[in-house]
Amino acid sequence: MTKDQLIARLGDIEWEDFEVKEASFKIPKNTWETVSAFSNTAGGWLIFGIRQKSKSFEIIGVENPEKTEQDFTTTLRGEKFNVKIRPVCKKFDFDEGTILAFYVPLSNKKPIYFGTPINTFLRTASGDQRATPEEVDAMYRDQAFGTRTSVTIPEFDDSSINNHSVERYRDYMSRFNPSHSYNKLTRNELLSKLQIVEDGKMTFAGLLFFGRNEMIQRIFTDFRIDLLEIPGTSYSDSSKRYTYRMVEQENLWEYYFTAFDRIRQKIDLPFKMGEEGFAIEDYPYMEALREALVNMLMHTDYFSPAKPRIRIFDDRIEFYNPGGLPVSLKKLLEIDTSMPRNPILAKSFRAVKLAENAGFGFDKMMNGWKSYKGIEPVFDIHIDATIVTFPLQINDVPEIDEEKGGIKGGIKGGAQGGAQEGKKRLTKKQREVLELIKINNTISIEIAATKLEINRSAAQKRFEILKNNGIIIRESGKSGGFWKVLIDL
Repeated sequence: MTKDQLIARLGDIEWEDFEVKEASFKIPKNTWETVSAFSNTAGGWLIFGIRQKSKSFEIIGVENPEKTEQDFTTTLRGEKFNVKIRPVCKKFDFDEGTILAFYVPLSNKKPIYFGTPINTFLRTASGDQRATPEEVDAMYRDQAFGTRTSVTIPEFDDSSINNHSVERYRDYMSRFNPSHSYNKLTRNELLSKLQIVEDGKMTFAGLLFFGRNEMIQRIFTDFRIDLLEIPGTSYSDSSKRYTYRMVEQENLWEYYFTAFDRIRQKIDLPFKMGEEGFAIEDYPYMEALREALVNMLMHTDYFSPAKPRIRIFDDRIEFYNPGGLPVSLKKLLEIDTSMPRNPILAKSFRAVKLAENAGFGFDKMMNGWKSYKGIEPVFDIHIDATIVTFPLQINDVPEIDEEKGGIKGGIKGGAQGGAQEGKKRLTKKQREVLELIKINNTISIEIAATKLEINRSAAQKRFEILKNNGIIIRESGKSGGFWKVLIDL
């Protein structure tokens, strides 16, 4: 960070990767919460010598910058945290005083906490939140990211394989990737090359990909990939819990075909047939959905108690993937290398051209869906899960028109506005948020999203619309604050 960049950030608001502290005479106690949160989430800049006044910042400077810097860095390298943290340190001189800036990097040894694991924090928007026990458990599992499913299972050998699935895989490869050298291999050579079997023993990934269901269930209790079709836009407005639920399949390879066949029925496709008599689906938007499905299957944390799930609502398709990303989404979009949670699964899907060889396929998902609906999918990233939502209608979150007091945005929302007795009208979705706040004015966006059965980004957008239109306001800062209803509509 340069001095100009710091000035630019001070003209903005605090966000995921930026936090200011007064620290003029001593380091505030809540500094350690922010250090933990940055280390566990995506890294960030911690600035000393700044006072926050409402929505603006005031430079007050650090009284003894050399001592403060030494105290801070010594603490991070000492015994306070479970892992030694080495921040990047910078000093900036202003007329008002000296500012200290510390970049706390994302750690690859999460969870990072001080004292005990209960002091594990995560960064959400511009605040630090204590991690739940489930989130801490997920971080411990992530310490084995990219290695756990590559381990062999001593008591499982070649007899645990579903041979029909292997033959189906070989047939698929011969048709859709005929030039691949693996086509020349024998069955056993192929299983060895893909690392399905090593030294006569099944790997965890191999069992998941090609195993017999009864054998998989011995290791992964209640193994399944859920696909539900819900009539409505949420469970609350649905007359039934679901109208379709995908039946249990043998393994991941079989789940892929059954799930994708069901998904494609929800998309309008012009029919095209290839020379071999198979339907051709070389449409970018179908590739986007295929990429999302395969991404979910090969990046799921199968040791998590949560299960991968696809939910098809009237207005969207959601892919819920237990397991967070190895680095932030922003970072993944900047690099062209892949860091799969389950490398053997990734290799097996790539050998038959069902997954990208580089990266996570986010560009294919975004560009492909944009070509279909004119909008990109929404990526909702959590420490222990990733949710990808493909909107089927462009009317997800209508916005209040500030000038006319009506509603604008969305295919259906455009004509619904207008003034009503001089008051602003809210959509049903925005009113649901307002009612939750009335019941519990300390409710977090995460809890609201759970209660409304929507993803976090959609919930945050509803909160922002209410804030921007002067209907609600957040009082008492970032920690221990509450929502105040200014206009009860």
